[in-house]
Amino acid sequence: MSYRIVHKEEVVPNVHKLVIEDPRIARTAQPGQFVLLMPTEEGERTPITLSDWDVERGTITLYVLEFGITSMKLANMTEGDTVFSLAGPLGLPTRVEQFGTVLLGGGCYGIGGILPVARAMKEAGNHVVVIIEARSNFLLYNKEELGSVADELHVTTTDGSEGTKGHNWDLIGELLDEGRTFDRAYFVGCTRMLMRCAEATRPAGIPTGVALNAIMVDGTGMCGCCRVTVGGKTRFVCVDGPEMDGHEVDWEELFNRKCSYRGDEARAYQTHTCRVTGARVKGSDS
Repeated sequence: MSYRIVHKEEVVPNVHKLVIEDPRIARTAQPGQFVLLMPTEEGERTPITLSDWDVERGTITLYVLEFGITSMKLANMTEGDTVFSLAGPLGLPTRVEQFGTVLLGGGCYGIGGILPVARAMKEAGNHVVVIIEARSNFLLYNKEELGSVADELHVTTTDGSEGTKGHNWDLIGELLDEGRTFDRAYFVGCTRMLMRCAEATRPAGIPTGVALNAIMVDGTGMCGCCRVTVGGKTRFVCVDGPEMDGHEVDWEELFNRKCSYRGDEARAYQTHTCRVTGARVKGSDS
């Protein structure tokens, strides 16, 4: 089967939106799930959160943060190109019910990943509050899309160029100090953001789900690369998640496992050479 890229754009620096043809995934996708994608036959499988899908067009939408070689290869693709392999939807869907008031948060690629969850929570009858964060206002995206779904959309920026100065977890603390109450929380983004947001909701006892982004290989629970300890028990992000209880995750273990290959990944990204043309590609140090 051919997985053709029908739309590709860099929405903000280093974050790329890809719309890819795959009617099978579009028909069965649910909020919170992900796909495993290989850009080329020689590449690696990388998990990417499903950010949207269109059943009629038979397409899925992904937001890719350019960080390593695989994401760099995806970033260098253009409309009309095809990816080598695409598997999904994988993982358990996000728990969606009529909770009451739901707090959702997203950062970097999670700004895209939180959209289908916000839509589903609203359709379930919840009052939906969304917080998105970025280092600066030029790194924010999807504000219009999220604003059309959420009852409240809040923005935080580290440099204070838009919205509240700080991070998602800073604003969560402010809202709770004001007396706001939430019946459920869910966050998508980098591991540090997930941990800090879970810490922010813990004192108020808000049930908090986090979409973990552990290292992953096969996506079936067989390789064990994505194992994480939650509530003292071993879980596998690919089949038991990606949503986990943010108040029960062993964050120190998760950080240590994610950092295992960081040095090798950085060196590979900086020195990667195209095997076909012999040219250095974007992301190299030349």
